[in-house]
Amino acid sequence: MTGARWRGLAARCATLSLLCVLLLAAWPDSASAQTVPQLVRSADMSVLSEIDVPAAWATTKGSGVTVAVLDTGADPTAPDLVGSVTVGPNYAAGIDPPDYQLPLLHGTYIASIIAGHGSGPGDSEGMLGVAPQARILSVRVVPDDQEPGFAIYNENADYDNAVPNGIRYAVAHGASVINMSLGGGDSRALRQAVAGALAHGVVIVASAGNSGTAGGGFTSYSYPASIPGVISVAAVNASGQRASFSDDNSSVVVAAPGVDVDGAAAGGQYVEGSGTSPASAFVAGVAALIRSAYPRLTPVQVMQAIVTSTTNRPTGGYSPGVGFGEVDADAALTAAGTLADTPAAHGRAGTAYFGPRLRGPIVVVPRDPTRIAVAAAVALAAVIGFLAAAAALIATARRRRRKAADLAIGEPA
Repeated sequence: MTGARWRGLAARCATLSLLCVLLLAAWPDSASAQTVPQLVRSADMSVLSEIDVPAAWATTKGSGVTVAVLDTGADPTAPDLVGSVTVGPNYAAGIDPPDYQLPLLHGTYIASIIAGHGSGPGDSEGMLGVAPQARILSVRVVPDDQEPGFAIYNENADYDNAVPNGIRYAVAHGASVINMSLGGGDSRALRQAVAGALAHGVVIVASAGNSGTAGGGFTSYSYPASIPGVISVAAVNASGQRASFSDDNSSVVVAAPGVDVDGAAAGGQYVEGSGTSPASAFVAGVAALIRSAYPRLTPVQVMQAIVTSTTNRPTGGYSPGVGFGEVDADAALTAAGTLADTPAAHGRAGTAYFGPRLRGPIVVVPRDPTRIAVAAAVALAAVIGFLAAAAALIATARRRRRKAADLAIGEPA
């Protein structure tokens, strides 16, 4: 699929699955006696408890892991992220006026869900991410939809490979987990970049998409979520049921909370969003915890640990709406520990045999060169004799046909 098609679908994604975020214009009024950061922390802990994150923190909080957030850009000065964000390149550069201040809305929101460390006195307020000790590598690959250059990004071929370039940059700069809360069309460049990242041992998590309907039914595939090896994440509500907007197709691997999820925004603000974007961020955070505790596990093993430890599993074990169920951080760490303790299989042991065991040394049968030469000469003579006999038969048959023809010509009419 061409880059132009990717950009066209990126526009749809940005309005549906990439930027399902609303500024918190109205919180409970001051009669609650709680500040906005305090209210955010309360709501945040409720969601984290739903997927058993606090219990997982007894094992690790994500230290030593870098999660690349390929998004609209994360604000490194946001109070809940300060000191945790490394800013990478801007692959959407040039689409906005030179003096335009980037909103960094969606990227900051996603980064805070993954690795927010809180703010305020003793970091007791604001956003705590799933892996609060992990680092964020922010790579800007798409714009927020309110940017003036949004249409330019979607129409200009110079940005065809923004996402693939972002993936390659993340791999080259030490990311062990990549989160892409975005989606669009398929392309060869995208598949090659994903394959390269997986080959380098990088776990890739992506949002499944927000094209679902309340009645369910198949929704078209979104990429990179639908590329094999990527952990595609659907959204569920507080009851663990598929959110009505969440994509419903066989690319879905697992689900995570995605309805009315709080997060940080640039400049110390907070936002609330619904979509598979925050759901993907939660699972990326769980992957970061696993990578922190068990860094030698492969991307497939990390996926296996997440998949085999889910809660709210659907009837039959799998459904295209929620995949294998809702992620459980603590159970995923336990499953990862089991995988890490299991010796890797490297074929059959040296003492194993695929047939009856031979007794004694292998017997080497000598070959007599003279006998071999005589046998070859006999075989050659036989071939020559066969060819001579065949030639004689053919010549005899031809003479008989000519005689028959002569007799036929000599007879009267």
